[in-house]
Amino acid sequence: MAAILRLNYTSVSEFILIGFSTFPQHLLPVFFLLFLPMYLFTLLGNLLVMAAVWSERSLHTPMHLFLCALSASEVLYTFAIIPRMLADLLSTDRSISFRACASQMFFSFTPGFTHSFLLTVMGYDRYVAICHPLRYNVLVSPRGCACLVAWSWAGGSVMELLVTSIVFHLPFCGPNVIHHFFCHVPPLVKLACGDNVSTVAMGVGLVCIAALLGCGLLILLSYAFIVATILRIPSAGGRHKAFSTCASHLTVVVVHYGFASVIYLKPKGPQSLEGDTLMGITYTVLTPFLSPIIFSFRNKELKIAMKKTFLSKLYPSSV
Repeated sequence: MAAILRLNYTSVSEFILIGFSTFPQHLLPVFFLLFLPMYLFTLLGNLLVMAAVWSERSLHTPMHLFLCALSASEVLYTFAIIPRMLADLLSTDRSISFRACASQMFFSFTPGFTHSFLLTVMGYDRYVAICHPLRYNVLVSPRGCACLVAWSWAGGSVMELLVTSIVFHLPFCGPNVIHHFFCHVPPLVKLACGDNVSTVAMGVGLVCIAALLGCGLLILLSYAFIVATILRIPSAGGRHKAFSTCASHLTVVVVHYGFASVIYLKPKGPQSLEGDTLMGITYTVLTPFLSPIIFSFRNKELKIAMKKTFLSKLYPSSV
């Protein structure tokens, strides 16, 4: 964070977030009432996943520990964006200071990058479990699992520290209106002035897309080997059992990369502010909302542990 604190102060000392300003005013309380329960459910679902994995020794497996780290990234990501978004829905003052904007970008994109890295690591875990089951305990040991999670968080932090530092060392001469509901890279870069802005914008874009596509290609490669191995299983029951262990991870990957691709890989062209805002909502609100549902629905052990953990908090004497 040291590089972020040495920000390049220019004539712009604050920004105005106008992501929802073009919607009819009577819809904003409706959006608030819709997004608040989704956010609370996202927090509750991910915290329950983390609590269940932490408290149940039977869930102290690499896949569940990766899932616990994934839930932590979801909690931090949504916490950096959604509370501010909810406040802006009920407020007429949507200004955010220069430093606060930089902090929001860093603390939202770090778990965002980490999320992609963790999904990639989970793909590797499934690859080893299905393609090399006899060597699973050696290739995915508890120590190795902890190292992979640590490297995912370290990689996410370094990537976003680099992006945030580059973006906020650009000169901002005005205007200061961000066409989004949080401090997102593309609308911020459009506000920068100077001769090298287009070069910086291209570089930052390439970094984000390379991280997204790189992780996606590694996951695809993992599943290519997984599918090839599953097809060689002689019994239909064996093939179904092997694929069921990947179903929740694969579903979250499709949702995550599907919405991310719409935002980061959409073709250049005229786009309404309402359209950009709604696309941003799918990635910042809907995807984190769906993740705990998908994992708990497809994982019987996790579902049982979550119910047990939840009931123990409500009725300590009955569990």
